[in-house]
Amino acid sequence: MSYKTIVAILQSEADLPRVLDFTLPFAARNQAHLIGLHAESLPIAMATPMGGPAVDYSMEISAEAERRNAELKAAFERKCAAEGVSHEWRGYENISGDSAISGIESARTADITIAQQNDPDSASNMAADVEALVFEAGRPTLLVPYTFRGRLDTPFKKPLVAWNGSKEAARATFDALSLLKEAGAVEVLTIDAEDTASQDGSVAGAAIAEALARHGVEVTLRAEHSGSLSHCDAISNRIADTGSDLLVMGAYGRSRISEFVFGGVTRAMLQTMTVPTLMSR
Repeated sequence: MSYKTIVAILQSEADLPRVLDFTLPFAARNQAHLIGLHAESLPIAMATPMGGPAVDYSMEISAEAERRNAELKAAFERKCAAEGVSHEWRGYENISGDSAISGIESARTADITIAQQNDPDSASNMAADVEALVFEAGRPTLLVPYTFRGRLDTPFKKPLVAWNGSKEAARATFDALSLLKEAGAVEVLTIDAEDTASQDGSVAGAAIAEALARHGVEVTLRAEHSGSLSHCDAISNRIADTGSDLLVMGAYGRSRISEFVFGGVTRAMLQTMTVPTLMSR
């Protein structure tokens, strides 16, 4: 597939330069239409200690939200025009001011959505719920690490596909197919694959490797055992060892609640990713 409609989630002034430096060259290479999406909090009626409405305070908050939206829109349109990228702006209001939540509906009619991984050290308290976006959108989400610097002027060169045979992994792999074909060479990684009556665990990724090869992708198959490591750490170590610049993986093989309570690869990777990561569910 090619990416002709791209949604960029722009939560705040802090992530706009990073997300656009990543997204605009990507959109230009795909001759795509880029939708910039931002949400502000709905003003909430408040009361003074005397019981009267704090109208002035509410109006001040509303004016600040309008100013921020206008500034983000202007910056977005200026950067898109400079790159010659077809674009539009979508501004929303919701209770939390969460752009990822407001972006779910737009994401469902796009080829791919791009958002920044939340920075745990950010001074801003306006974190986007990218987990909800990944879980609910039904379309691939490409996450930019908050440590990302520079521009994505060239295609990815060394993607790593984390393969466990699940429907989520299958969807992510084929959602990323155009990126994998651009790269030319891809590693398919399996971790702790088990032997079955029909398949040797050591070649558990052979079928998907063959499918990718039919698209002209040069595939290397790698089977590893996690040992004492979590699967997230095993994947991260392999990324570091190979110098991979893109991770492709399925998201949430179980419910969000299960991952929240018991932990899981998706939540761990959302917190610790070191390279751009495409997730699908």
